[in-house]
Amino acid sequence: MGDMGNLMRQAQDIQKRIAKAQEDLKERIEEGSAGGGMVTALVNGAQELVSVRIDKEVVNPDDVEMLEDLIIAAVRQGMEKAKAMADAEMKKATGGLSLPGLF
Repeated sequence: MGDMGNLMRQAQDIQKRIAKAQEDLKERIEEGSAGGGMVTALVNGAQELVSVRIDKEVVNPDDVEMLEDLIIAAVRQGMEKAKAMADAEMKKATGGLSLPGLF
């Protein structure tokens, strides 16, 4: 029965570390950019788009499609970086265990 109690304590410890990591990730920001930095997107570790900055030089009413493409590229890059950061932090929190469905 002692082994089961130890296992439960370990599981609770992992849960606490995961919850802390998830909270911390909300405060950590990754930046994606496109067009040589003309469009930047900030994404937090919780995969939330925090902000978008668009340089006024890239705003051309005659070429809205290019601006849309730059925004998508910047957001996509920011999301990819934020996901990689979150995955690394969750691996630390779980001690390298892979927990399906968690992240």
